Amino acid sequence: MENSAVKESLNRVVEMIPDGKRFNIMEVCGTHTMAIARMGVRGILGGKMRLVSGPGCPVCVTSEGDISRALYLANLDEVIVATFGDMVRVPSGGLSLLDAESIGARVRVVFSPMDAVQIARENPNDEVVFLGVGFETTAPTIAGAVLTARDEGVRNFSVLPMMKLVPPALELLCGHPELNIDGFILPGHVSAIIGTEPYRFIVERHGKPCVIAGFEDEDIADALLRLAEMFVSGEARLENSYSRAVPDEGNPRAREIMDEVFLPGGAEWRAIGELPESGLGFREEFAPFDANIRFDVPKFDNAPNPLCLCGDVILGKISPHSCPQFGLNCTPTEPLGPCMVSSEGACAAYFKYQLADDDWA
Repeated sequence: MENSAVKESLNRVVEMIPDGKRFNIMEVCGTHTMAIARMGVRGILGGKMRLVSGPGCPVCVTSEGDISRALYLANLDEVIVATFGDMVRVPSGGLSLLDAESIGARVRVVFSPMDAVQIARENPNDEVVFLGVGFETTAPTIAGAVLTARDEGVRNFSVLPMMKLVPPALELLCGHPELNIDGFILPGHVSAIIGTEPYRFIVERHGKPCVIAGFEDEDIADALLRLAEMFVSGEARLENSYSRAVPDEGNPRAREIMDEVFLPGGAEWRAIGELPESGLGFREEFAPFDANIRFDVPKFDNAPNPLCLCGDVILGKISPHSCPQFGLNCTPTEPLGPCMVSSEGACAAYFKYQLADDDWA
């Protein structure tokens, strides 16, 4: 790390926390996981802050059953599946969308839901299904694509809804008896949409400090310094270290678009299971755009690969190195689970930056 100001902030964290004390911090967002790994922050903190990754990687928390539904759709002759690239190699039952494509399925990698609408325009005799994976950051763009398809009469476009909401997962994490989380680095991108107030319960009900952070080295160092100050003072607060991108009210227009198309409902999370009011489904008037309804997609209750410990990794129970398959039978080119596939996955971060196990402990 070459940034002297960042080093100074991190050294202040170490000096501020008394010897013999260690605080468990969860960075919720997968983008933070990658940034922290790149920075090499853990080694500098000298064990006084233990940083663990949370379920903030949307691909990683997608359930085995949802992956199976995507594979089911990909194997229908009339369907073109459009998806973000991270989803292509996530296995379920030993198979991925990439495997399905190799035997004839039509899978297109897109950069936005609007790309999927364009594919539908260009292929009027086929059905185009967009895999709706993401948190509050992505949901408004998916809703916008649905509204565009409706307004333009693009009837061969639909979405497989797998969107999830961050605050309900944080509620579960706060009270999880095995995790012992002392504070949170909260996601900047999600917060730009929902604002600051949806996190208030973390402080008021659970008494845990939390800081909304950006993704530059300076942002992460500032968040850690703020958390250290709160730990030492014994005062839990919700602070916004990313105010240049996150106003307190978030983005009301984005939420309006999201709320116009979707309603909160239960969702299945990898490692967590069914979590009430933590997902987004279609409102009744937009049901024709729901791929589950259009194609009568069956429910799959596939158990995760027992060799893959991704579920424990995304809950912060273990480090990636604690999985016996890490770097051996599970690599980015031959993954057993989504944590090694996704560009926001903790296992992918540890593998890419060659982090040692003591970087986690």
